[in-house]
Amino acid sequence: MATTVNPDFVVEIHYKKNKSLNYIASDMLTLQKIIITHFKNYDITGFDFSKSVVGICGRNGIGKTNLLDAIYYCCFTKSYFAGTDTLNTGIGKDGFRLEASFLSNEVNQKVVCIHKSSAKKEFLINDVAYEKLSKHIGLFPCVMIAPDDIDMINGGSESRRKFMDTVLCQLDKDYLQQLIIYNKVLQQRNGLLKRSAEQGKLDLPLLEIFDEQLIGPANFVYKKRVEFTSQLIPLVHQFYVKIAEANEEVKIIYESKLHETSIDNLLINSREKDRLLQRTNVGIHKDDIIFELSNQPFKNIASQGQKKSLLFALKLAEYQIIKTTKGFSPILLLDDVFEKLDQIRMDNLLHHVCIENNGQVFITDTHRSRLENAFEKLGISSQIIEL
Repeated sequence: MATTVNPDFVVEIHYKKNKSLNYIASDMLTLQKIIITHFKNYDITGFDFSKSVVGICGRNGIGKTNLLDAIYYCCFTKSYFAGTDTLNTGIGKDGFRLEASFLSNEVNQKVVCIHKSSAKKEFLINDVAYEKLSKHIGLFPCVMIAPDDIDMINGGSESRRKFMDTVLCQLDKDYLQQLIIYNKVLQQRNGLLKRSAEQGKLDLPLLEIFDEQLIGPANFVYKKRVEFTSQLIPLVHQFYVKIAEANEEVKIIYESKLHETSIDNLLINSREKDRLLQRTNVGIHKDDIIFELSNQPFKNIASQGQKKSLLFALKLAEYQIIKTTKGFSPILLLDDVFEKLDQIRMDNLLHHVCIENNGQVFITDTHRSRLENAFEKLGISSQIIEL
């Protein structure tokens, strides 16, 4: 059908929908429709979603993950996978447009993103543009589980800090603002250290100003992370046992130098090292979450199945914390999970997310029959979209 999306995009929308399905109840957060224009491999396509469980199937490379990423983008104002919007723009196109229709607390909400290479990105809710994109974060909470997330278990600390920050930014506007301030001052401090090395002298008064500006945001973020991990850790243990069906000795530790001393002392004591290495070596940007199995590093001795179980336990704990705090379930995006878990773990995961929780779930897979069989086995009413 012909639809006017925007003065810049007058398009023909082809909807993927099943008119025979009953529409989802309005007492939870749901995505009812999305229109995608020139985003990644999509030209101009629209999708209607009419069930709380949506299976998305098709061969590899056809756009299943990109559809999930478009949904994520409408919740977070950015891609889950691509670091720049240039990578989100269709080949040969000047920009992209996303439009999503949410139902939140029984109120219809329209979210629109317009990105052009020659202009600042616009993000609008109900046709009113945001002055700051950060104002949007947390309105439509969302949890993504994707294959590369295994880096949370196998990789460095950055992915685990990002995990904490992604959850907390959806739950606490002040956390997001304090984190933005901290990162901005940290960037300025690192720039000063680099210039000092080039010039052969350190502007100590300016360094002290930056240190003072870091203290408040660092303490705020640290306190919130302590509170968050105190909730997270028991939930991860609970979900790990449930998914893996094994009561293994998994230990989870929030690691921070601020456990030992104050941020101002850390910065003062690290000044010489910072000057030599031309970067700030202490602070909340160095925090980590440590995983152990039988008192050894988890990633070194755990099987692939154990690692995947821990990853899903972390994500389900994230889901549960958001649900408890917000009072409703976030949207859950599961990308290619059937290839990552055995049948028992898969059944346990689907039972939890699709039956035990009153939330909307999007699941991708290469095989329609596998999706249908899994949903039928659990007695789940679902919508299947084939790309």
